[in-house]
Amino acid sequence: MTMVVADWGNHRIVQWKIGEKNGEIIAGGNGPGNHLNQLNCPTDVLIDKETNSLMICDRGNRRVLKWSRQQGTTQGEIVLENISCWGLAMDDQKCLYVSDIEKHEVRRYKIGDKNGTVVAGNNGRGVSLKQLNTPSYIFVDLQKNVYVSDTLNHRVVKWNKDALEGIIVMHGFFRGLLVDRLENIYVADYGNHRVMRWPKDAIEGTVIADGNETEGEGKKLYHPWSLSFGQDGYLYIAEHTRDRIQRIPIE
Repeated sequence: MTMVVADWGNHRIVQWKIGEKNGEIIAGGNGPGNHLNQLNCPTDVLIDKETNSLMICDRGNRRVLKWSRQQGTTQGEIVLENISCWGLAMDDQKCLYVSDIEKHEVRRYKIGDKNGTVVAGNNGRGVSLKQLNTPSYIFVDLQKNVYVSDTLNHRVVKWNKDALEGIIVMHGFFRGLLVDRLENIYVADYGNHRVMRWPKDAIEGTVIADGNETEGEGKKLYHPWSLSFGQDGYLYIAEHTRDRIQRIPIE
């Protein structure tokens, strides 16, 4: 299995095969900059298997790039620009969802669309259910419902398809989030150094990994930042401060 990682501080996207000690730079890696062969603090990346390409949130350059995974590709193509993007998601119809931390909204973009349609927020920064405050990571389920890590409101909000306001599903200072087919929500609880799972309609979650592991200091979580499901049945956890990725089995 192969991981694709947005290496924020090194301004590049790196591909790692499980078990290998070194990764391979597959986008960027030419220092911070705004040329098409450069990235500047990328915050998120996803794989479009249909086109065999990467979609990259090039945060520091305020743009989203499409970067082919074909051997020999040396630069990306601008898909969206002048957008304060942070998180990306894609649905089964290849619509791209992008969170904007300045406009406090999430938009959906069809292929070739430069304007997009608001699917969450767009009512200024605030705490009401019609508003967001610095939305970071996002997840879109099969019903096109959008889950938003509403970072500075310290909550996760679910916006059902075509809804005019969101539903608070949990409170906390979360970063990355995922939702499985049973509608369990997994969140990176950054400040508490743990990952939690919240079943559908639950009033509290369960800690599935934290900074108090008994297996040794090396396996303790510290500032978990983003999450990803692996095809091998593991949950992959990127730790911000320790610059590493751990994986845990999902029961």
